[in-house]
Amino acid sequence: MYVLGFQEIVPLKTKNVIGVEDPTEATNWNLLIGKTLNDKYGCPWLTPMLNPISSENYHFVRFPGFGRRASFSGHSGFTGPELSKAQHEGEAYGGSKYKLMASKKMVGVFISVWMKKEFLTKYCISDVKVSSVACGIMGYLGNKGSVSVSMSIEGTSFCFIAAHLASGEKRGDEGRRNHQVSEIFRRTSFPRSSEDDDNPHPITILGHDRIFWFGDLNYRLYQDNILAKEFIKKQDWKALQEFDQLRKELEDGGVFEGWREGNIEFAPTYKYSSANCNRYTAGLPGRSGEKQRTPAWCDRILWYGKGVRQLSYFRSESKFSDHRPVSALFSIPIEVMKVTNPGKVFPTGTFLPMPSGKLEPIDSKGGARSTLLSLISKESVKGIGSLP
Repeated sequence: MYVLGFQEIVPLKTKNVIGVEDPTEATNWNLLIGKTLNDKYGCPWLTPMLNPISSENYHFVRFPGFGRRASFSGHSGFTGPELSKAQHEGEAYGGSKYKLMASKKMVGVFISVWMKKEFLTKYCISDVKVSSVACGIMGYLGNKGSVSVSMSIEGTSFCFIAAHLASGEKRGDEGRRNHQVSEIFRRTSFPRSSEDDDNPHPITILGHDRIFWFGDLNYRLYQDNILAKEFIKKQDWKALQEFDQLRKELEDGGVFEGWREGNIEFAPTYKYSSANCNRYTAGLPGRSGEKQRTPAWCDRILWYGKGVRQLSYFRSESKFSDHRPVSALFSIPIEVMKVTNPGKVFPTGTFLPMPSGKLEPIDSKGGARSTLLSLISKESVKGIGSLP
């Protein structure tokens, strides 16, 4: 399973912030992600190009033909002849390896969730919902905020939050970021609909079993540029983290009380010069329009919930932005709902293998930043009685 978060996939200009949402960039990103994930499986164009998606707000619909274990498919909006045609073309080309589960865009913030097709046939995926919270200018515009996806895999609920928080490195700016985090917790909602099944589903972020919060969180260092660059030169990440604002929040039980982050063993991800992408802007001769900023770990991946095991946490060297993207790989237990059917047996202690291929960064005209979570699951069986 792949979860990708982006910030600034469009420039944060007035017309983009207060105008009508344009799904073009999100659709293009989903097409590129789908092509990258499915490129070596014989049908790179099948997902999701059979039905170009208005990716501003996309999630799965029920799709017959996958068997009881699959509640959703990678095609949205097909009915009648269109559905038959999509199924026929999918069979003719062997289908795609990964399916788009959910996608949500708000101005420049964007989230995209993909799952292996074999995962869909093996597990019951349900209650896929999306939400967004705008908390930028005046507290309610979408230049800053979050987009979220909620879903259940068997008996385990998941929530993924891609966020872009307030910028600024002056003392006190971290307070604005903390306030936005609190607002996202308070205002994110996944209300029930008439299409939901009878099983209860979390409505708020903290109601979920496994939660991942990631993106350009913009937390900076309580440190001046000279000392920060000394630590960076020595690659003494542990010493530099003593001044990290987000680490202080995690340790002091602030807005992210009880949340966890893996060990940071890579250089700060911000702010790189557009003139020389291998150098931070701090200390460089000033260029027109280029801000001088102390390096910081602005781009982060946090999680909340029991049983989550992080296997890796790293940055990539994509140079199309003044940030460096971060990625993480997790192993996550899920509770498999055991149907009271003597002929149906579900295994325990099974790991789903990750693909051997690597998702390469994709160029963006807008200088987008990205975060990637790769997820694998470990099963445990939970008996819940008969299912419809």
